[in-house]
Amino acid sequence: DLTLRIATELHLKRLIVGGFNRVYEIGRIFRNEGISTRHNPEFTSIELYQAYADYDDMMDLTEKLVIAMCDAVSDTRELPYGEHTVNVNAPWRRVTMNDIVKEYIPDIDFESLDPNSVEDLEKAKAAARAAGVPKVDQLTSIGYVLNECFEELCEPNLIQPTFVIDYPVDVSPLAKPHRSKPGYTERFELFATGRELANSFSELTDPVDQRERFEAQAAKKAAGDEEACDVDEEFLQALEQGMPPTGGLGIGIDRLVMLLTNAPSIRDVIAFPLLKPDV
Repeated sequence: DLTLRIATELHLKRLIVGGFNRVYEIGRIFRNEGISTRHNPEFTSIELYQAYADYDDMMDLTEKLVIAMCDAVSDTRELPYGEHTVNVNAPWRRVTMNDIVKEYIPDIDFESLDPNSVEDLEKAKAAARAAGVPKVDQLTSIGYVLNECFEELCEPNLIQPTFVIDYPVDVSPLAKPHRSKPGYTERFELFATGRELANSFSELTDPVDQRERFEAQAAKKAAGDEEACDVDEEFLQALEQGMPPTGGLGIGIDRLVMLLTNAPSIRDVIAFPLLKPDV
């Protein structure tokens, strides 16, 4: 059976294992995420991987790439977007997911909670409900609650370029564990105009840890989670050969072009977007 790819990630990482220290691909990606002003089932991304780098290096690279693209198409780094003006001059804000959620829910510190405590999980859910975050009752971990709070309360308000860093391991199955924060990963996402533009992390290189995360994802998929992945035995076999410390980065080109051209809908920057049928 043949399927359409949802990312170029795992094959590019296998090239890193094979000795290619810097690799990238610009290509079409296909995901069933519905149709909206910011989603199209077929879109274009660039993914790149650099051996002996981490997510701090990827943040620096992302800034340089986006600013260079802005300079190539515009005579200003203060870009009009709808009713806002987006300033892409470096440095961009860097804030942990925990700290930005605390700006909206100051009475709780998710990083201080015990991820194995049922009582702390209920405390996190109660704080989220009190802040007006819906659909938290079915969430099974503090990391999921933190991520839901971020997406509901914080993400729509991130107009200026912002790196949100240090994601929970629960929502980051391919990212390296954080070097000083148990339960978190060395991952960031770049946000601007209230939407995600890029995703990056220090790559997970431990095949044992990766297998455990794949198996946890496969269990969630079997339980009905459409966004969970299966176990990829070929990728695990590659990791077992040895993968150097690596930084990875993916940028949604269509959304970036939306920012650079002040386009309100992703359909405006795709030549033949999928459209809803006429009624």
